[in-house]
Amino acid sequence: MARISINGVTIEGNNLSIRNGQVTIDGRAVSELDMEGILSIRVEEGTIQELRTDLSVSCNDVSGNVSAGGSVNCDDVGGNVSAGGSVNCDDVRGNVSAGGTVNADKVKGQIL
Repeated sequence: MARISINGVTIEGNNLSIRNGQVTIDGRAVSELDMEGILSIRVEEGTIQELRTDLSVSCNDVSGNVSAGGSVNCDDVGGNVSAGGSVNCDDVRGNVSAGGTVNADKVKGQIL
């Protein structure tokens, strides 16, 4: 289980989704977060298994997939990365699909 800080509020879980300003961790809505302004996600401990957002995202390692409506800036990703904007990651074990440029150390799948 990961300990995640979003806009200064710390929560625990594995699967993170941020859609239309609503934050969901492991299928449960998190209401105490203020989603106005800049979104800041920091993994304080552990690894996120799955990350889905309609915003741009910057984070550490993700063991599964990352899907973002904007750009993605991550460390290693164990699955696929899908971004409406650019992708800047270390190693990606799956495919990368981006609406902008792709900058990755190593992509084991395809760049679409």
